[in-house]
Amino acid sequence: MDIKDVKKKYTNGEVVVIWQSSKCIHSGMCVSHLPTVFQPKQHPWINLENASGNEIIDAVGKCPSGALSIKPNNE
Repeated sequence: MDIKDVKKKYTNGEVVVIWQSSKCIHSGMCVSHLPTVFQPKQHPWINLENASGNEIIDAVGKCPSGALSIKPNNE
């Protein structure tokens, strides 16, 4: 895997968020829509415990590049 093509999964037991670095254009939409979850200066930078599943799904849906996506938790 290329260092520029990192794929990470984050879950809170309700939803799974997948982040793909190679697609990210750093628009900041995730941070501006849900700063309690998406915190680029923290490690890990995504903390799904800080919002409801619906809030997370809504914010991820606003990602213009598709770098963030939702996967059903049962997969």
